[in-house]
Amino acid sequence: MDMSLKSVLLSFFLSQALFLCGLPFFLKLSLYLNPLAILVVWFCILMLVSFAVLYCRREAITVQRFFWQAAFVGYSTSLLVLLFFRPQGQVYSYNMTPFSTILAYASNELDGLVSFYNLSANVGLFIPFGLYLLSREVKEVSTLTKFLYPFIMISIIEISQFILRRGSLDVDDLILNMLGVYLGYLLYPLFAKVVKILPVNGK
Repeated sequence: MDMSLKSVLLSFFLSQALFLCGLPFFLKLSLYLNPLAILVVWFCILMLVSFAVLYCRREAITVQRFFWQAAFVGYSTSLLVLLFFRPQGQVYSYNMTPFSTILAYASNELDGLVSFYNLSANVGLFIPFGLYLLSREVKEVSTLTKFLYPFIMISIIEISQFILRRGSLDVDDLILNMLGVYLGYLLYPLFAKVVKILPVNGK
């Protein structure tokens, strides 16, 4: 069954209510991130709630591959803005010791909101990359490709942050980002039940 008007309205109102409830906390993110982070949070909540509504109601949405690719490009661009354009006055740092930053966040050594956002965002924001890679029009994506594509991409981002002194270079970011991509791989069967991406020929 295709997405009904009831599901559209339910998804919209539930997501907006959830976003408004968390808005006081989300606004704090703009203190050390690009204000675009608020828009990204809003979009992610809308997509997650819409997916949950469609899945629970056993409905689906059909998307032309062009629009799916365009949405992915827009999402990737927004993510790069978040990573490379942040408020002035932040201290640049780097960490090459695996799990040290993750343990610092988990042990509440830093602000609770900051810790939660960094852990969840570094994983959650990269789930779409796993979904996108498996959604391509190829017969099968090899295990090596599943690892190398995101690993190279994320490594380039981290190295660029080191060279340009934007954000921070952290091996734990690489670990968390890769975890997000692999979580996308695991979630793809559920994603494919809800989102039907048409091939290029539209058939």
